[in-house]
Amino acid sequence: MANELSPEDDLRLNVLLAGEVHAVRIDEGAMTLHALTAQGEAKVVLHRNCRTDLYVQRVRELLGGHAMGSPGGYPVHLMRWTSMGQSSAKNLQAMLLLGEPEAVKSVAQAPTLSDELARRAWWALPTMDVARYMLSHALVRTGSMGQVLADFLIEHLPFDEDPIQAMNSVRAVVGAGFLDPAKGAQLWAKAKHRPHYFLGFLELRPDDLPAETERPIPQPLAQSAAAGDPWGQRFVRCYGGSGQSFLRASALVLEKPPAAEAVYLMLDILGRYFCGADALVIQGDWPENLQLEALAMVALGRLSHADAAPILNKTTAVGPLMRRHLEPLFKPVLAHIQLLRGQS
Repeated sequence: MANELSPEDDLRLNVLLAGEVHAVRIDEGAMTLHALTAQGEAKVVLHRNCRTDLYVQRVRELLGGHAMGSPGGYPVHLMRWTSMGQSSAKNLQAMLLLGEPEAVKSVAQAPTLSDELARRAWWALPTMDVARYMLSHALVRTGSMGQVLADFLIEHLPFDEDPIQAMNSVRAVVGAGFLDPAKGAQLWAKAKHRPHYFLGFLELRPDDLPAETERPIPQPLAQSAAAGDPWGQRFVRCYGGSGQSFLRASALVLEKPPAAEAVYLMLDILGRYFCGADALVIQGDWPENLQLEALAMVALGRLSHADAAPILNKTTAVGPLMRRHLEPLFKPVLAHIQLLRGQS
């Protein structure tokens, strides 16, 4: 029949699916179906009797009928369903049998994802996107797959041409806690030439950064910090090695943000870091330079992505042109950072 698989493929696929299959992927170029089974990997070389795309669709129809009673192939509505967290482990297992990359991505994003399902999904579709999705799950981070995914993202980071995806890879790895001091230092060093790498550190480890040279802390500030004065503690935080690293890296990001997503994230990070400074009252007669620095902290603490939205909503520019649009916003922000670095 014109809409049937070749007899050889029909027999071999049905025999394969009668066993314990954990995941399926299809190499359309080589016309080969690969299966992850309880005994290891298996493959079926396909013998098409029509156009490649049509034949692969027939194979997926067979897989869909076997896995979830959906002979039409991957039911697209399930992608939305799993993204909303409404898919059981049983359904996720079935979706890995469809030979559909989009189904695997849905599994990778499902809130109910387990370490074992992550292992199967990774076998089915080992991509940067899938690794990022899966590292967001606590069960995956603490399981056997966490380090595997983190190592993959770090290894392939130099080859990611999309700076925002590279930024998100660093955020995923730093957030998952898989950077040992040596790897963290190496990645931090690379970020000096790719400032968008800094964002993961600034967002998730703002007080645990490779230290820059500390600013000398005036004795009155050190004493007030030790006594619990909030302003004294803020100054000590900024003057310390990690604080100076935070400020320097923030300036580098603002000088060369690659796209709007990086701008929004950087402004939110600065706002959180200095949050609450405007509610503090300066006690006593401070030197003018400290009063100016306190005001700089207040201004930075009021920042958020909303400050850039009126500018970026009116342009699709990226790179240098986008940065020219943002100069009126960034110029005072960079001046505040420079002041807190002692470079006024």
